[in-house]
Amino acid sequence: MRPMNHDHWMSLAIEQARRAISLGQSPFGSVIVRDGQLVAANHNEVWLRGDPTAHAEVTNIRAAAAALKSIDFSGCVLYSTCEPCPMCASAIHWAKLDAVYYGASIADAADAGFTELRMPIERLYEVGGSRTRVQGGLMRQECTALFQEWLTNDQRRPY
Repeated sequence: MRPMNHDHWMSLAIEQARRAISLGQSPFGSVIVRDGQLVAANHNEVWLRGDPTAHAEVTNIRAAAAALKSIDFSGCVLYSTCEPCPMCASAIHWAKLDAVYYGASIADAADAGFTELRMPIERLYEVGGSRTRVQGGLMRQECTALFQEWLTNDQRRPY
């Protein structure tokens, strides 16, 4: 297995979040990587799809399942610009991802007006017994800046 270039992959997730902002979506992006290769990259599509479950991580899991032709993502890592909410954390667990790296925290999202359940992913995984590893704070400054970009966008729609 190749060493992971965490900043590179998070930068791609940030690009996805910026794409979301430009499309009037919420400022969240993610990528899924296996053995140093991009499997899928996506962003929040809640308003685009009219689907409250179309968070960046969930749309990305759906795309990766199609690309891998599998529901078992063992050996894969997910990068997200923001700490996954409990719904996304559950989807990550069910997909059997090895690890998740995130930038901004749920508290940062709340500061920008989002109403995610404020259950830290680390705590959820600890209580639930998930084997998925978690590391937060990767490129946090760049990821929290996405909220300011979104807040200054006239197309933004909170939910």
